[in-house]
Amino acid sequence: MTIEILKSLYNRDLNILKVEIESYQNEASLWKIGKNILNSGGNLCLHLLGNLNTYIGAELGKTGYVRQRDLEFSSKDIPKTELLEKLESLIEIVNSTLEKLSDEDLTKNYPTEPLGYKMTTEYFLIHLLSHLNYHLGQINYHRRLLDI
Repeated sequence: MTIEILKSLYNRDLNILKVEIESYQNEASLWKIGKNILNSGGNLCLHLLGNLNTYIGAELGKTGYVRQRDLEFSSKDIPKTELLEKLESLIEIVNSTLEKLSDEDLTKNYPTEPLGYKMTTEYFLIHLLSHLNYHLGQINYHRRLLDI
């Protein structure tokens, strides 16, 4: 049951992320930063792609993804269509990975300690979902403030 709930929430929020990226009227605005806004919507999207491809795709799904975290914040001017394609791929990876997990798998320790301590896989998947939502809110505000 928990797996289905997680799948539902990840699908909901990753699809909201797609809508946010699609909603930028001026594609160049995706990469703007402001006086007090240091991360662009595009870079936050890249960061979420890297984060979830690493911790769900590579660690749990064994996709072979290799993260280049510095590029998540330094890359610029990636076309909106490419970001959306990467999000579609991520949705498939998250779904296929979660479908392979059992409720028993969720009670086991996550394979690594990305937060610096041991935690169950379920705990970390919920943490990742809250991280996704934190940045999703930032992207929404970024778009509404700087997409002009």
